[in-house]
Amino acid sequence: MPTLDPRTSGRTILIRFSGDISTKASATKRRFNRRLAQNVADGLRANGIGYRLERGWDRFTLQVDSPAAVDVLQRVFGVQSVSPAEERAWETLDDVVAAGEEVFRDHVAGKSFAVRARRSGDIRLIPFVSQDVERGLGTALLRTATRVDLGNPEAVANVEVQRDRTFFFRDKLPAPGGLPVGVGGRALALVSGGFDSAVAAWLMLKRGVAPHYLFYNLGGDAHREGVLRVTKVIADHWSYGYRPALYEVDFQGVTEEIQEKVSRRYWQVVLKRLMLRAAGSILRQARATALVTGDAVGQVSSQTLQNIAVISGATEYPVLRPLIAYNKEEIIALARRIGTYQLSAAVDEYCAILPRNPATHASREAIEAEEAKLDLARLDVLTAERRKLDLRSFSVEGLGRPDLEVDRIEEGDTVLDLRSRIAYEAWHPPGALHLEFLEALKTYPSFRRGPRYVLYCEVELKSAHLAERMREAGFEAYHVREGVKTLLRRSREVGQLLG
Repeated sequence: MPTLDPRTSGRTILIRFSGDISTKASATKRRFNRRLAQNVADGLRANGIGYRLERGWDRFTLQVDSPAAVDVLQRVFGVQSVSPAEERAWETLDDVVAAGEEVFRDHVAGKSFAVRARRSGDIRLIPFVSQDVERGLGTALLRTATRVDLGNPEAVANVEVQRDRTFFFRDKLPAPGGLPVGVGGRALALVSGGFDSAVAAWLMLKRGVAPHYLFYNLGGDAHREGVLRVTKVIADHWSYGYRPALYEVDFQGVTEEIQEKVSRRYWQVVLKRLMLRAAGSILRQARATALVTGDAVGQVSSQTLQNIAVISGATEYPVLRPLIAYNKEEIIALARRIGTYQLSAAVDEYCAILPRNPATHASREAIEAEEAKLDLARLDVLTAERRKLDLRSFSVEGLGRPDLEVDRIEEGDTVLDLRSRIAYEAWHPPGALHLEFLEALKTYPSFRRGPRYVLYCEVELKSAHLAERMREAGFEAYHVREGVKTLLRRSREVGQLLG
């Protein structure tokens, strides 16, 4: 465990608690305080940072050996703000003022400024009030500053006085707030790799819930890679205090059976019900008490209130939907903050069975009649065969199938555009054929043998999936890395696609 070398002074950081902790009753606050200290320590250890932590009733004082600690602390739930600080001992008010002038002299030079002082800890042992510090230090700093401006200062001198020491700092850097991860129990979050499910899991972390993850693989190695990269970011950067696991269940056969036996308009609702139904045994293994999904009312056809109600009826467990009232712009803004935006954009919301005219108000009776056509017993077999990964120890290095990727079209290639007809007609490379993804998945075994097939779609996930399936069937098949974006960029660069 990396601890601070006592021979070095290290760097001092003040850690302030969120209001979710500070307003709790004493016994609860002590429990949350202990858990927050464990999570802070876990984050620092995970990043190889030596530390010495001093717990207080309403804040922690931390000595660290690396400036990278600030970035880590800004990703610990339960922390409201952090301040790198200069720590000085004092005996009299004059000592505080003299030290403050030394620390802030250059910071306020030539600027308008304000002094913000507070006392903390047992303030009965501090023989002066905060206003005494503000007046004394303000007077001293006026020697180099231009003026005092309490409303909109160009520089701020922050002072926190404790019984035997004073902390001087410039900024209060924001942290995510919320509750310490782990105090809210465990959940099982269904993840697809897209924007919504990752943000939903993050929001549960913010409320102190420790989620494990369940991934239903609909798209082979390409889909797995995308989900692993997204959940790895959340595990490594936001999940301090526990070790999240990713469970993977192969659902490709289930989607094929749904397409074969279920009425098209009910595909999505039936698929999501089967996902919730199958999650029960994994939830119990993970010792979780609720499921988490990325549903938002009205975002897609399966997320109308009626369909959400029908889908929820497939499980006896609570289904938490933290994004239920969010719009897409808000979700994407959070994905950028979390650090999953670029990865989720590459995965996109993968769905192998999106019908053209889906039902928006499915009845439970109609859905149960459709499910009766399926072999539901296979769900137990599939969940029993699940994979499990420890995300914190798993490395994403080496993921991907470079043998399936190309970044250009060669002369003689048979090129398939797997996007919608509208997108294809708006632009496509000369000579490209159009075949929507679902149709291509059904018909590729009948394709002519011999030519090299090059496939592309919006981002690359669907084309990578089909290329993988075709390669397994003996075709020479590739997909365009990063999808149509690569082809458009090359077209702009050279005026036409080069072979």
